[in-house]
Amino acid sequence: MLHTDATSSPRSPSVSASETPSPPRPPPLRKLLKEEAKARKAAGYRKPKGPETQTVPGWELTVGIEIHAQLNTARKLFSSAANTFDTKPNTHTAFFDLAIPGSQPVFQRETLVPAVRAALALGCDVQRVSRWDRKHYMHWDQPAGYQLTQYYEPLARDGHITLYARDGIAAADGAAVRVDIQQVQMEQDTAKTVAQAAGVRWLDFNRAGAPLLEIITRPQLHHPATAAALVRKVQQLLAAVDACVVGMEEGGLRADVNVSVRRAAAAGPAAPLGTRVEIKNLVSFRGIQAAIVHERDRQIALIEAGGEVRPETRRWDGFDSVSLRGKEGVVDYRYMPDPDLGPVVIGDDVVDHLRSSMGELPDTEIEGLVRCYGLTPKDASALVLLDGGGRVEFYYNVVDAMEDRLGAEGHITDGEATASPSGAVSHRALAGKWVLNELGRLTSERNAAQGDGPTDLEMTAEGTCRIPTAHLADILFYLHRKRITAEVAKDLLFAVHRGDVSDVTEAIEAAGLWFRGLSAAEYQQLAQAVLESDASVMKAFARAKTYPEGKLMFLVGNMMRAGPEGRVDAKTAADVMRELVRTRLAAFEAGESGPES
Repeated sequence: MLHTDATSSPRSPSVSASETPSPPRPPPLRKLLKEEAKARKAAGYRKPKGPETQTVPGWELTVGIEIHAQLNTARKLFSSAANTFDTKPNTHTAFFDLAIPGSQPVFQRETLVPAVRAALALGCDVQRVSRWDRKHYMHWDQPAGYQLTQYYEPLARDGHITLYARDGIAAADGAAVRVDIQQVQMEQDTAKTVAQAAGVRWLDFNRAGAPLLEIITRPQLHHPATAAALVRKVQQLLAAVDACVVGMEEGGLRADVNVSVRRAAAAGPAAPLGTRVEIKNLVSFRGIQAAIVHERDRQIALIEAGGEVRPETRRWDGFDSVSLRGKEGVVDYRYMPDPDLGPVVIGDDVVDHLRSSMGELPDTEIEGLVRCYGLTPKDASALVLLDGGGRVEFYYNVVDAMEDRLGAEGHITDGEATASPSGAVSHRALAGKWVLNELGRLTSERNAAQGDGPTDLEMTAEGTCRIPTAHLADILFYLHRKRITAEVAKDLLFAVHRGDVSDVTEAIEAAGLWFRGLSAAEYQQLAQAVLESDASVMKAFARAKTYPEGKLMFLVGNMMRAGPEGRVDAKTAADVMRELVRTRLAAFEAGESGPES
């Protein structure tokens, strides 16, 4: 039964089929795919990985990408049917979505809001007038025989994205690489094809007519890792401006990659590119990289064997690419203006309002976290991306609460630590590590398997979760001031997560968990005793070409074991031991004593 919403017409179509005895069900498709993967592995197939896959000596790879993102709207592009896919198949359709004769498209103007936001986030020039075209092709997921898109006069043009090393680009691209965006256009999505065993295909028209944004880059990418990083960053930008809330992992974003190769000797600004082959509907970042590597190597092998690469469209199955059809040209699609739809006219006031209300983009926020909060680019990126932005909001809340505590006791001025112990991690960087890493461990598979508490942080976009901000701020305040150890802090965090602690200070007091550390003189004596207990250990430091951090940690471990239980702080012990080793090495180099002294 095909159910539909009454939208474009007063009556909704209903299709039924007579009930007949069902033939024996074939094995589930997932089982068949698993068996196929096992067979490939047994035959010696190995997925390419590592930096060696990024280049092939003597050849240049060129990649252009078309990204299709589902816009965050309540309705479809040309009908008022609900834009949702997590319900029963074929329950949210309209006459126009199914191409019922006589039905007409009605442009849903609210779909422009996320589309314009996305174009602005991508640095594009939003066109004040754009128009609709029919792109003709026949396929079972496109009942009208054409797709409504904006080929000739798109929504936006001439944008760009800058990718940085922190985004995961290939090392060969250096610190940053710029990728130009040719155009951004709105278009209809197709029905969803659900593959079944024995070559059977099911169709779900809930997706038919959903509003898509197609982002077309120029062919400027030359490394598979950078191509995957570009798609990942586009997803981040679209999520940041609330244009596309469902990512690639959930099926809300798909990528087509256009791959060509040419000999490096023939490369140059004016030299023609190789023959382009398109790989359709890639739905994972790993898949993008693997498909590009495979297609690049296939084309190179074909050319080196004396063959010729032909333009075609291929499909990636996770291990290999399969030819679908010869590559269509523009003339094959018979683009023509749609006679049923007028132009889309956008006023300057609309664009200006959407630009001013868009909020801070990820790169700006990441740079602020690195510059003002002392986080590493990697940690800052992870915080911004996690929990739809909720994790970084929680981090800001924790830092604010910590600084209230530190300021009340006179330990910071104007948000900066002024009385931290020598060598201590800043309170902001400390909070970043804990909000990113220790909160992640609370919901890890190992923690869940041990039954140590809930497996969900319940993080909201406003930055609240199961861990009260004040509780984590108290724990980190005491840890930063070295009034509790890191192990005690972790145990307290788990107890808060389980709901066993309602007041952090009272819990520490009741269990006698305050840290009574050694004095500076006691640390010095302990370090000297440990170092002198092994006369040969200094030789390892004197002979090492790179600093033997492992040997230092071995000495710190000996300090922890030799010192009074519960009174030796590992960080302080490491700092004292490192300085003592440095002093003795300097004395040895000055000729005062041997390295074993």
